Amino acid sequence: MFWLRCSEHYEKIPVPAHTFGGWFDILVQGTINGYIGMSTRGKGETARTGSRMIVGAWGHGPSRKHGDLDFGERANVDRTSVELRWFDHWLKGIDTGMLDEPPVSVFVMGRNQWRQTSAYPLPETKYTKLYLDSGGRANSYRGDGRLRWDPPSDRSPADQYRYNPNHPVPSHGGSNCCGAPTPAGPRDQRPIEKRNDVLVYTSDILGQPVEIAGPVKVVLYASSDAPDTDFVAKLVDVYPDGKAYNLCEGLLPARYREGLSAPRYLESGKVYEFTIDLIGTANVFQPGHRIRLDIAGSHFPQFARSLNTDEPFGKGTKIRVAEQSVHHTGVRPSHVLLPVIPAE
Repeated sequence: MFWLRCSEHYEKIPVPAHTFGGWFDILVQGTINGYIGMSTRGKGETARTGSRMIVGAWGHGPSRKHGDLDFGERANVDRTSVELRWFDHWLKGIDTGMLDEPPVSVFVMGRNQWRQTSAYPLPETKYTKLYLDSGGRANSYRGDGRLRWDPPSDRSPADQYRYNPNHPVPSHGGSNCCGAPTPAGPRDQRPIEKRNDVLVYTSDILGQPVEIAGPVKVVLYASSDAPDTDFVAKLVDVYPDGKAYNLCEGLLPARYREGLSAPRYLESGKVYEFTIDLIGTANVFQPGHRIRLDIAGSHFPQFARSLNTDEPFGKGTKIRVAEQSVHHTGVRPSHVLLPVIPAE
């Protein structure tokens, strides 16, 4: 279908596009890519400057409450009114004032307000690293995993966990839609984070708000004794009462670390650099909160579990247990890259 490959055709599209989605929608990557593609590569000035994007704190459609959280009255949007205003302008020639407004509107969770901006990612973004660190026992939220603004020392020991496909880490919240069988949206992650096969890294309690809005990536220096495995990362907002709500997530099959067209199996025990795309979010980590990163080997059944073998992807029948190590030193600085928005 054409819409699945529209990224190959932005230069051929002469009319503006309006993308509309939610931070917890399974299709949010397409929402973001569609706007970036049209606003930077659309055919002609009208297509580029006329395109618009709205991303709210929803799943597959506007709402006030999603998952475990109520984001307030301002979170909900009348989609029909937005669409009518858009088509009145472009199809009927009615001046609705749409082009007088910033082209991008994103809902910032934590503050529960809309932020309008001239582009995505936001022009004022300061990409900032939060580094993983521990004493070698980051397993579960009871462990010693930490996030810190400065790199760890070269003496920081690696963390180990065992990923068993017969006992995968279950899906609990996240980006989904359309009657999926697992809980979607922001959910308290503590039932997941109590497992020893989940590495948990948490910042100190924040004294000042930290606002992020935009793409989030995790750079992980890790090894496995299996020829292939998955690495899952979740960015989490930890509230003062201990509740831990997921914001965004990503999964990377190790064999595809260099791209889908170049599968490469792992050498047992060799440390590789993996970049995990968490797509993005917008959130203010308020004072008294903490920033957290969870690392695991599965997110099942929302994503098919890796069987940790070199059999053809999606067709394997053998299962093996994988021993994984995550490294965080000055020369192997595992980190999460946050799109920080400076305080006004």
